[in-house]
Amino acid sequence: MEKHRKLGKTTPQRKALLRNQVTALLYHDKIITTEARAKEVRRIAEGLIALAVKERDNYNEVTIKAKVARKDKDGKRIKEVVDGKKRPVYDEVDKTIKKDMPSRLYARRQMLKVLYPIKYVPKEVAGRKRNTKQIDLTDKLFDEIGPKYAGRNGGYTRIVKIGQRKGDGALEVLLELV
Repeated sequence: MEKHRKLGKTTPQRKALLRNQVTALLYHDKIITTEARAKEVRRIAEGLIALAVKERDNYNEVTIKAKVARKDKDGKRIKEVVDGKKRPVYDEVDKTIKKDMPSRLYARRQMLKVLYPIKYVPKEVAGRKRNTKQIDLTDKLFDEIGPKYAGRNGGYTRIVKIGQRKGDGALEVLLELV
């Protein structure tokens, strides 16, 4: 008895396809794909969302002292001369950070095994490497998606049939977060 659909692909191709589609689903909240793929993506995505719901409040807030470079009105670092060398000036600031408990850290690592890293490039500054931002989908799962579905017991996704694809006649569906 098969535990999963093969989707006409080899194992590495299938795993990459499913990881890619799960990442896209959680980032965009909906994707359009074939029915067989949607059912496989749904299994993986609902497991990740269930982990996020279970571990959403399992952290401690810790206040730490951090050194932050002092900046002028243009956002450039202020430097002073020390022993003939220009050095940036630092201020000590209290920061509150979330420190994961062990079970939440384990859940985060399980999510990272499935999700691909996402880089966001704003359209108005496209082409500049320094303007790209790394998006942390695990934080989105814990902070936005987990609390949103806290009252639900499963059933976090919905499959809506769209119709047949023009090229090969495959049944297309819209897979979305409820």
